[in-house]
Amino acid sequence: MDSPSVSVVVPVHNEEKSILPLCDRLVKALENLGSTFEILLIDDDSTDGSFELLRSLAEVDARLKIVRLRRNFGQAAALAAGFELAEGDVIVAMDGDLQHDPADIGALLDKLAEGYDIASGWRRDRIDNPMTRQLPSRVANWLMTRISGVRLHDFGTTFKAYRRDTIKGVRLYGDLHRFIPALASLSGARIAEVPIRNLARTDGNSHYGLGRTFRVLFDLLTIRFLLKYFTRPMHFFGSIGLACGLGGGLLLAGLTLDKFLRGHHLMSDHGPLLIAGVLLVLTGIQLFCTGLIGEVLVRTYFESQNRPIYSIREIISKSKQEAPRRS
Repeated sequence: MDSPSVSVVVPVHNEEKSILPLCDRLVKALENLGSTFEILLIDDDSTDGSFELLRSLAEVDARLKIVRLRRNFGQAAALAAGFELAEGDVIVAMDGDLQHDPADIGALLDKLAEGYDIASGWRRDRIDNPMTRQLPSRVANWLMTRISGVRLHDFGTTFKAYRRDTIKGVRLYGDLHRFIPALASLSGARIAEVPIRNLARTDGNSHYGLGRTFRVLFDLLTIRFLLKYFTRPMHFFGSIGLACGLGGGLLLAGLTLDKFLRGHHLMSDHGPLLIAGVLLVLTGIQLFCTGLIGEVLVRTYFESQNRPIYSIREIISKSKQEAPRRS
């Protein structure tokens, strides 16, 4: 069997009532595109009847591939499993709660056809709760744009289309699936945004709440470090360590001069400052050593994985037969 042109990856967790209408809409939308396709539904250890329903659907439609995870690993892991198993030239990711309209897949694919590597959905007209969902999302998206340099209005939506070689080069950990465009930008991926419809959830409750906002803030710090210092950790830890070390050294030098010039006793007259100076120097040394260890780990990672620190988009060269002859 030839590889499909489009693979659609859908993480599923306790979405029993959404599965049938989702599959119907997906199949109809993909058939209208006229391309060969496969649909990978990743069951993230659902506790309702989702898996049994998915298995029965796969028995009647060979274009459906069901993957059941051993436990509830989370959305990032479910997406990673789907990306790994997908065989299409283009891979589309979307949620399984019917808030994404499969009819928008065509618009995402059209954007990729213009030469982009990622077509990211943009929920321009959101129907979520303004205070608990929209406001935190706006703040997070603004921060993410500032931190990553990738100008998107909606980092949080799962609904995106990727070229196969682009998404296969991204490794997902924790909850970093929200920031795939930023991670892909490390390799120079070209990213565009496509307005999509934000449909009302027809059944059940959202798996996300206000508490997710705090986890997003921690992820933002991780992304900032990965984007700017992943291949040069010494620039991060070393600069902070140098500032601490110099500050502590200058403070200790000033206290030493004060002792010899004015005869003040270091501990009795300047005890807190003396302790602060020593702690700053020790902190600087520790951070500097952390940077050195980071440099060793980065080199070990790239060499052990045989991965280059660069990414080639294309090579253009005349063949040897067509090379001009020298006179």
